[in-house]
Amino acid sequence: MAITYKVLAQLSPSSGGLVTLYTVPSSTSTVVSTISICNRAGTSGSFRVAVRPAAEAIDNKHYISYDAAIPANDTLFLTIGVTLATTDVVSVYASSSSMSFNLFGSEIT
Repeated sequence: MAITYKVLAQLSPSSGGLVTLYTVPSSTSTVVSTISICNRAGTSGSFRVAVRPAAEAIDNKHYISYDAAIPANDTLFLTIGVTLATTDVVSVYASSSSMSFNLFGSEIT
């Protein structure tokens, strides 16, 4: 069993829709240690983070953060320690295109 510590994903999505940040590759388990959300805008905003087991269609039960506020020109770090299996998906939503998401953790193969 090999463990690779890495930046799992980075994304600056356009506003208005839930998008995939990371999908666990085949024959792999993942431990997400931290997700960072950076608001690069001069105005406050909001974000969402969801974890969808086995790439299920989005449902209210998947959200670990929903319309959480983030101040202007600020960064939030969520240290979450979530374990994911093959095909699990981390999805994000940003209220503006001035947000960046970074996902850090390890892949186990």
